[in-house]
Amino acid sequence: MMKEKRSSATNSYKSWLSFKSHLTDTSEHKSSERANATVSPVKSTVFSTSSRFLDDDEYERPTVEEENILRRVSGKVPWVAYTIAFVELCERFSFFGTAAVFVNYIQQPLPEGSTTGADGSGQPGALNMGQQAATGLTTFNTFWCYVTPLVGAWIGDEFLGRLKTIQLSIVFAFLGHIILIISALPSVITHPQGALGCFSVGLVVFGIGVGGFKSNISPLIAEQYKETRPYVRTLAKTGERVIIDPGQTISRIFMYFYCMINVGALVGSISMVYAERYVGFWLAFLIPTLMFGFCPLVLYVCRNKYSVTPPTGSVLGKACKLWWLALRKKWSWNPRTLIRNCKSRAFWEDTKPSKIDHRPEWMTFDDLWVDEVRRVVKACVIFLWYPLYWLTYSQMTNNLTSQAATMQLHGAPNDIILNLNPLALIIFIPIMDHLVYPGLRRMGIKFTPLKRIYTGFILASLSMVAATVTQHYIYKTSPCGDHPSTCKEPAPINVWVQAVPYILVAISEILASITGYEYAYTKAPKNMKSLVQSLFLFMNAISSAIQQGLTALSTDPLLVWNYGFVAILAFIGGNLFYISHRNLDKEEDELNNIQASCFVGDTRKKDEESQAVLDYEYDTGSYRHAGFDSETESIELGNRRVRH
Repeated sequence: MMKEKRSSATNSYKSWLSFKSHLTDTSEHKSSERANATVSPVKSTVFSTSSRFLDDDEYERPTVEEENILRRVSGKVPWVAYTIAFVELCERFSFFGTAAVFVNYIQQPLPEGSTTGADGSGQPGALNMGQQAATGLTTFNTFWCYVTPLVGAWIGDEFLGRLKTIQLSIVFAFLGHIILIISALPSVITHPQGALGCFSVGLVVFGIGVGGFKSNISPLIAEQYKETRPYVRTLAKTGERVIIDPGQTISRIFMYFYCMINVGALVGSISMVYAERYVGFWLAFLIPTLMFGFCPLVLYVCRNKYSVTPPTGSVLGKACKLWWLALRKKWSWNPRTLIRNCKSRAFWEDTKPSKIDHRPEWMTFDDLWVDEVRRVVKACVIFLWYPLYWLTYSQMTNNLTSQAATMQLHGAPNDIILNLNPLALIIFIPIMDHLVYPGLRRMGIKFTPLKRIYTGFILASLSMVAATVTQHYIYKTSPCGDHPSTCKEPAPINVWVQAVPYILVAISEILASITGYEYAYTKAPKNMKSLVQSLFLFMNAISSAIQQGLTALSTDPLLVWNYGFVAILAFIGGNLFYISHRNLDKEEDELNNIQASCFVGDTRKKDEESQAVLDYEYDTGSYRHAGFDSETESIELGNRRVRH
């Protein structure tokens, strides 16, 4: 009986394969069948973009020769992406506008006779805890705001989806804003211990909201652009044939996303610095809260316009199990052998479902998902160098602000100089996008992501060299010698010499930070984009932990050592980064063009997962996958595919 059933099933399966073979005789017939077939909704999610290149004559795939000779340009950015960028602008206005006054709020004393912290002719302040405490608390704030994205990404990818997670995070951020406002009210700020406790609680709650927002907003804006493969297009004005490169489009999206971040940061920081000085800290915390109110409003109005990836269930666990399985197969107690095994292509190839006869129950994905995991692991290894880069950036938010207070300000608040950084970014991002990058491409110079990151490290190191030299001359010329922070008279050095480190850090951000966002998005599987973005952001948290260990250097007379040590770390880190990963440049196009897996996650029923795998096989002609537990099940689903 079983034999007859198996024979019947086999004949059905052969009929299905024959039917499938017939459909592939001509691309026109195949395209027509694919358009009319009843396909599960999952396929439209996974294959909608790549199918356009197969079925639509408008999208011509470039040949190998064309890839080498045709100019690459970016595609059109969808209008809804700009609404998300505006939401990010409002959120960053609220974040940086609030954070801009943290150092003075913590470090400086409450001006005599003031109940708000304002001092129009002097230095605003509140808690009088000193520079080390200010550096410690602001560093904790940075650490916390970049740890919480891990939780936000996990919730976004696996449970709520990105948009709902952002909406939930907004609630926490609002609550944090309100607590910070309370800590600055006249009846509270005059009691330093109570104000400090309230302020600390506000930082924690605010950081929860920031983390959930930050890890999901950048993948959300990038996924509004649907193309995943390069294609050839003839420009209407010039008749030039060019390659529309999704990689360059994503790069442009993140550049202008970052530009909007800094517009918000610039306006928020400048306005709040004057609010604290002339009105008080309560206003400096209130205005960012009001600006933040635009975030839920815009997201609600445009909610039906966004392309949103649904939550996918637990894929992180599967990725970890896959990595552990690969490691077990290649383990060696000899470190050199282990490293060589881990770098070999066989490390991942041997764990593909098609290579395993008896698959574990958790292996419900296909071979292509293994390729995607391999790609994202390579990206995450690159991110491990970023803490050394972020050490230079973190100097701006605390130590350089304190350094400015010891120099000749000529009427400018000491914490307004920080805004040279976002101003430089707003100026240089369009220059890099429209002049520098296209100019390098026309000259045949491939300024690849890894080369950009390396250059960013070196510029960041040079910025700290400039800060070291400035600090040396402050100690040399200050009336109080190497303790200028306790001196009423500033060192006879114009504060605007700080423009050098701020501008160098800004250019380095364009090269290293924006490229990092781009790399995290383009190298992540569709069902892990928030998670990988959060891992990139988490490098800020590691950097903050390192900075916390350097807090002992954040005081006179050791600040020269502080800036110099950070400069050395960034320089060494950048060079070791490029030496370790320079060969990845050769794989850039290959990694970007890996075909998307049909595996989405565990939120679908098994038949839906298997149907998606069948659809994938139908498009590619491959037969072995992890979607079926047995040949008979594969045959039965094949019959179902024919009946469709």
